Formats: sequence, C-alpha cells, structure tokens
Amino acid sequence: PPPPPQSAAELMEERPSSPAVVTTQSSYSEDTFSSTTSFSYDRDFLRTLPGILLLAEIVLGLLVWTLIAGTEYFRYPAFGWVMFVTVFYWILTVFFLIIYITMTYTRIPQVPWTTVGLCFNGSAFILYLSAAIVDASSVTKENNHYSHHNYNSWAASSFFAFLVTICYAGNTYFSFVSWRSRT
Repeated sequence: PPPPPQSAAELMEERPSSPAVVTTQSSYSEDTFSSTTSFSYDRDFLRTLPGILLLAEIVLGLLVWTLIAGTEYFRYPAFGWVMFVTVFYWILTVFFLIIYITMTYTRIPQVPWTTVGLCFNGSAFILYLSAAIVDASSVTKENNHYSHHNYNSWAASSFFAFLVTICYAGNTYFSFVSWRSRT
C-alpha cells in the first residue's frame, strides 16, 4: 500500500522555498473511482520585474480602454483600432497572468513558452505603440457639450497607452533575454 498522503503544512515544512502545493484525493465505493487534483501557484512571480510589469499592463491597459469606452468613440474609426488592440491584449495579458501564477507552463512542456512569451510581448509592444500613436493623434476638441469629457478621456487614454507600451517593451526585453538563454 502507498504511504499516507502528507498534509500541505508538512510539505511546506520540508520544502519551505518551493511553491505551495495543495493535493486533494477523493474516492467512491472501495476505490472504484478516485481522482487526484494538484494546484500550485507561484507566490514570488508578482515580486519579479516581469510580474510587476505584467500587473502594470493589466491595470493601465484597463484604464486605456475604459477611458475610451466611456466616450462616443464609435464616431471616430481610429478609436475602433485603439479599442481592438487594447481590449485584445488586455484579455491575453490576464490570460498570461493566470498561466504564470498557476504555473500552468510547467504542466504543458510541449509549448515553447519562452518563444510564445517573446512573440506575445513583441507583438503587443508593436501594436500598442501603433494604437498609442493613433490614440494621441486622434485627440481633438469638438464644439459640443460632450467635447470636454471626450477630450479629457481621450488625452488620458493616450497617456496611459504610452505607459502600457513602455511596460510591454520592458517585458519584450525580458522575454528576449529568457528566449536567448534557452537557445
């Protein structure tokens, strides 16, 4: 018979520097059905510079598209491009945050994660730079009662778009360094 499973606290005492692992086991009717689920997460990822940049991309990216979405942006086709880029990369960045925190990349070794990260961050940097430039060049004052609100929101979104672009540039650099060390 296998040894009894250790509790999470016992595992943490034996390996204090490893990520936390919680294991559950259930059985039904004399071992006719049993399943084991393992969930691990990386507590230290958000303390690294790439983790901090990823959080900044999420928070600032959210600001960019919500500032634009609160205006009558649909009257200006250029803001459609900005909204596409910002919402698309915001969703993907949240997805990557979940992958990094839950350490899913360790469970799918067939995927070249360093290459995926480099392609994602590189494309995000290039497309966000184009969206930030379009955003900044599309900020105009109009002569109607919405103009003050639209102008302020668009100007703020433009500022935050350039900040997000800088964050993606930083993560592109870290992804390149990681990719270069693996090849």
